[in-house]
Amino acid sequence: MNRRTATRRSFLKASIALGAAPWIVPSTVFGANAPSNRVTVAHLGVGGRASALIGMFVQHDDVQIVALCDCFKNRREDMREKLNAKYGSKVVNAYADFREVLARDDVDAVVIATPDHWHVPLAVAAARAGKDMYVEKPLGVSMPWAERLRSELKATGRVFQYGTQQRSAAKFRVACELVRNGYIGEIQRVEAWCPDMSTQFEGFAVKPYGSTEPTEPPEGFEYDMWLGPAPKKPYTVDRCTPLGAYHIYDYALGFIAGWGAHPLDIAQWGLGRDHTSPVYYSGTGKIPAGGLCDSIESWDVHCEYEDGLPMRFMGSRVAEPVVSAYRKWVDHGTTFFGSDGWVSVDRSGMFTSDPKLAEIELTANDVHLKVSEGQERDFIDCVKSREETINPLESAIRSDAISHLSDLAIRVNRPIRWDPRRERVDGDRRAARRLWRSLREPWNLKKPMITEGWEA
Repeated sequence: MNRRTATRRSFLKASIALGAAPWIVPSTVFGANAPSNRVTVAHLGVGGRASALIGMFVQHDDVQIVALCDCFKNRREDMREKLNAKYGSKVVNAYADFREVLARDDVDAVVIATPDHWHVPLAVAAARAGKDMYVEKPLGVSMPWAERLRSELKATGRVFQYGTQQRSAAKFRVACELVRNGYIGEIQRVEAWCPDMSTQFEGFAVKPYGSTEPTEPPEGFEYDMWLGPAPKKPYTVDRCTPLGAYHIYDYALGFIAGWGAHPLDIAQWGLGRDHTSPVYYSGTGKIPAGGLCDSIESWDVHCEYEDGLPMRFMGSRVAEPVVSAYRKWVDHGTTFFGSDGWVSVDRSGMFTSDPKLAEIELTANDVHLKVSEGQERDFIDCVKSREETINPLESAIRSDAISHLSDLAIRVNRPIRWDPRRERVDGDRRAARRLWRSLREPWNLKKPMITEGWEA
């Protein structure tokens, strides 16, 4: 087909720059990155985390943002005005309906940063519309949906980037290279942990789990579109907030997936297992008994790969005493334990059992992982080259599976055995059925018509 030719701190800097500082158009826009050579991008979702992503993409002079879509009128219109002020002309349009965006033939790629339950349906629609896609983590709320996305990408050849970010940070790459090349010996076990729901209790209007009192949606908010494929439920003041979208099971698995995607992705990368997932899951967890939130609040899951390698996946309250016993506590991270030492990495830095490990320089014969200057930069480059991104779809599906199967083991209160080749639960049909979620009409996954809905 012919086409037009980081860390949390960086996210915050991008967001601040987007909202407060004037944007300067680089002089290079008149050279190699002239408008005819830019990648044109549309952002589906512009609030919260999505605004940080806009700040990341807008800094590149070979990218032109041309469209925004969001269910909140004030969000999309405010962002449109900021971007048009940056570009110095009215080149960015704002929409309430993503189908209008995907129908535009001048959009090369979309950035999907909506609530989780929309990630895969929008990605499927984007693939069918001929758009490359950058999709925020986690991948989705239903594993069979992800399988459908795989088939769509295979059929259409679109470029996919998973927005976990950490593979593009040098410290994560270095830690994984130490593991891959045997510098800590034979890997014996892995620990991965992240913040749990308790870190956000104070953010709800009604604490700790959100208001269940029905009320009218605010003016200018397309509530039915926001719900999309999710079940129809009464609007409350906590439902359609970022916290509601993170922790209500209709829209997300909770932080076991939304935050867990980060350390689990690094575990998979370091082990070189983007093609598979653990085969056994057993764990405990707490689900709130009242309030709006019903995703898993806290968890402790023991996983095992096919070769017997164990991995422990924990929420922060469970992990703190475990991790603090051997290194400085940070509420997220991944640790690889080998026969000759250990290496642990999070966004604050890399920790090792021996300081000399941090000084190792790879040899020419060692495994060298892909170097990325940023998750969004890697995506842009791959849109142009048609090469595979640093976080391709298979990495997303396989690491996302760990969150889903951990969640499943806790909810059914029994071990889950997983066949990563067939991508099926073994010997437990009742548990297996829980991995599928129905989609509210007309937002099914049957041959959607971009301009008329998604009816079969």
